Amino acid sequence: MRQPDTQEHDPPRPITVLIVDDDPLVRTGWHAILETEPDIAVVGESEDGAEVRDLVLRVTPDVVIMDVRMPRVDGISATRHLLATVPAAPRVLVVTTFGNDDYVYDALRAGASGFLLKRCPADELVRAVRTVAAGDSLLFPEAIRSLAAAHARPAGDWLRSAGLTEREAQVLREIAAGKSNAEIGADLYLSVETVRTHVRNVLGKLGVRDRTQAVIAAYESGFVIPGG
Repeated sequence: MRQPDTQEHDPPRPITVLIVDDDPLVRTGWHAILETEPDIAVVGESEDGAEVRDLVLRVTPDVVIMDVRMPRVDGISATRHLLATVPAAPRVLVVTTFGNDDYVYDALRAGASGFLLKRCPADELVRAVRTVAAGDSLLFPEAIRSLAAAHARPAGDWLRSAGLTEREAQVLREIAAGKSNAEIGADLYLSVETVRTHVRNVLGKLGVRDRTQAVIAAYESGFVIPGG
């Protein structure tokens, strides 16, 4: 008779987070909120963007929560330097006081995966960390589309130069509308796995890190027209 398997399974690895903000009260508050979640662990804090790269190399977080405005090295410069110099760099979630902050757009262009408002509720912060860590969703698509649309250029022959197929172009338009893989699949009558493949191909051909940068590229190139 087979004996029951009594071997204990290791718990899933938590999402590790580094918090970067020059305000100690903000850092303390975010730390307290995130540490209450069983699947999230705060592995470090910093008050300045100048320390981010070295800290990331030391504590290897999955997500960096980065204040976009800091007195010495701001979140834009820190994000750009981090993603340019650290292989397999973590996802960056920038935090701002105002949603229409051009600093946010610059940080997104530098490679940040999304942004949060400082006044957001605790559950929104937790959800954002999980979303960014998963790497397959777009945070606040309407706000990001609004920021990208403000920097849009007239349409050119970008589709051909990017090498997108007709189906990949359709998928990119759906991404730019802020739709999830499941929603894209329903709209285009595709399986979720097929959508994932098309999304990977789109990101690869555009040379971008994630969906946020794909949306920015689509608007800035004029491929997607604001309000169109």
